[in-house]
Amino acid sequence: MDCANGAASTAAPSAYEKAGATVKAISATPTGWNINENCGSTHLDNLISEVKKAGADLGIAHDGDADRCLLIAKTGEVIDGDYILNILATSYLSDGKLNKKAVVGTVMSNLGFIKSMEALGIKVEKTAVGDRYVLEKMLESDYSLGGEQSGHVIMREFSNTGDGLLTALQVMQVMVKSKKSLLELASTMNKYPQVLINVKDVKKDNLSSSVKIKDAITAAEAQLGSKGRVLLRASGTEALVRVMVEANELDLAQKIAESLAELVRLELK
Repeated sequence: MDCANGAASTAAPSAYEKAGATVKAISATPTGWNINENCGSTHLDNLISEVKKAGADLGIAHDGDADRCLLIAKTGEVIDGDYILNILATSYLSDGKLNKKAVVGTVMSNLGFIKSMEALGIKVEKTAVGDRYVLEKMLESDYSLGGEQSGHVIMREFSNTGDGLLTALQVMQVMVKSKKSLLELASTMNKYPQVLINVKDVKKDNLSSSVKIKDAITAAEAQLGSKGRVLLRASGTEALVRVMVEANELDLAQKIAESLAELVRLELK
């Protein structure tokens, strides 16, 4: 596990060992200055290497304040928040703990996750990006599970906030109960290639009023049909527009995203 030289450095190895795991911790020597420095959930290479070298069942990557985690499968694949939410929602449904047969994601939740949930009869509520919005929707509608692609997962049975240690423990519990590897559990979801382009230094406030951009989005959605989706949104803090395209083929997603990004540059300059 990678503690990101942060809040997880002492608590996480102890918690996982007490739960029965054999633990090797890296980046677990915080100085007050080295938090998230080339380590943790934003720098996964070291953890991937250690997992493969040790033949570990999984790797756990925390961020500095340990309110989220990403996981690494035995073979080195990154298991992000969408996969984690898919695993937990499936388990919750099986155990009868998924309130209203619904889970809360965000507008950035992968289409593969949404389709996986729909195949199980689980409704996906989508909010703006940010765990605060996920929690607001969960409280508003009394949902039990929600989260983000980034690895923030909220399980209201235990807490009203994201907790990376709790998330990892819950996934490990599913692994033990099901006697399946992390990769096997993740394989029930087919992640769609996702291309994200940040178009900087544009008049983002004019995004919603541009007819040409609206028409281009409509045409792209028609081209993708049920095999992809398009999302354009203005940043809340910067002068940029985020162009996100998902498709069943990476080349197609890239082509459409680049075309829309160029149009945004021209229309909103």
